[in-house]
This record gives sequence, C-alpha cells and structure tokens, in this order.
Amino acid sequence: MEELLELKDLLIKGDIKGALAIAEELEEMSRDDKITAIGSYAVILLLHLIKQQVENRTTRSWDLSIRNSARAIQRKNKRRKAGGYYLKPEELRLTLEEVYEDALDKASLEVASGRYDADDLAEMVNIEVVMSQAMALISPT
Repeated sequence: MEELLELKDLLIKGDIKGALAIAEELEEMSRDDKITAIGSYAVILLLHLIKQQVENRTTRSWDLSIRNSARAIQRKNKRRKAGGYYLKPEELRLTLEEVYEDALDKASLEVASGRYDADDLAEMVNIEVVMSQAMALISPT
C-alpha cells in the first residue's frame, strides 16, 4: 500500500522516472507473489506424484489433489487482463525443480506410513518421470 501512495505522489509531482521505478517494483512484487503461490501448489502436486510412483498406486484423494493443484497453478500463472502467462514453460520447470526437495520432505511423512526419509525417497523416485508428468499437467496449452 505504501508503494501505491508513493506512486500517486510521484505522479502528482510529475516525476515520471520515479513513478516508473515504483511501477516496476510493484510489478516485480506481484510476480514474486505469483511465483510463491505457484511454488506452494507445486509442492502439493509433486508430493502426490511422488506418492503415486513410489507406492505404485493412487487414490481418489491423491488424484483430486493433483487435479486441484494443477488447476490452481494454471490459474495463478495466467495473466487475466494482459493475456499470456507469468511463467513460461522453462520457468515453470525451474519452479518445480526448486520445490522438489520440499515435496520429498513432505512425501517422506506419508509414503509407506513414514518409513522412508527424503534421501531414501529421492533414490526411489525417477525425478524425470515426475517432472514430465507435472509439466504435462501445468504447462500452458
């Protein structure tokens, strides 16, 4: 909110250069918020894809979590007014890679009733298969 008041003040004063700097800062803050939200949903998506692979099964609950997470990522990534997307496919892939360890940590609590730690799971999971599945679900069409 403080940035908006400063932006307004700069515009009133006619300081276009200063106003543009604030506008760019606001745009970056908004993008960071989108990336953070996408990352949170990506952890849930990856968690359930990991569980499916390691346990070689699925449940309706896992399937629902996967679908809901993928849809939420698609919604958060879509620019509504300007059109297009906040993150390109390669940036989405990077975001998945960045949160993969968090997903492994969470999966270690759930897979086989917590029998494996994250390092054990990492050895059991084919990361490329999980990442390909995730990308197929969230990539812009």
